[in-house]
Amino acid sequence: MELSAKHHEYWRKNLVITAILFVVWFVFTFVEIWFARDLNSSMTFLGFPLAFYFSAQGSLAIYVALIGIYALIMRKLDKEYGVDEGDLE
Repeated sequence: MELSAKHHEYWRKNLVITAILFVVWFVFTFVEIWFARDLNSSMTFLGFPLAFYFSAQGSLAIYVALIGIYALIMRKLDKEYGVDEGDLE
């Protein structure tokens, strides 16, 4: 099956969105840990080292937000390209 130019454009946009969100995921998963020692020595939150708080709470909130952002952007993109599934009711 040959894909049209519209299909290629849709998938290119999908890959760009995925790549951007992946970079955000990478930063909050690995870069934050890289600086954990510096954060632990200088700041605390509710008596816990700041890096511990970021890892235990902040990263999870970011992951949930990334899923929501992806779903919203893809819903808009699906409607724009006419591939939305409509209401699931």
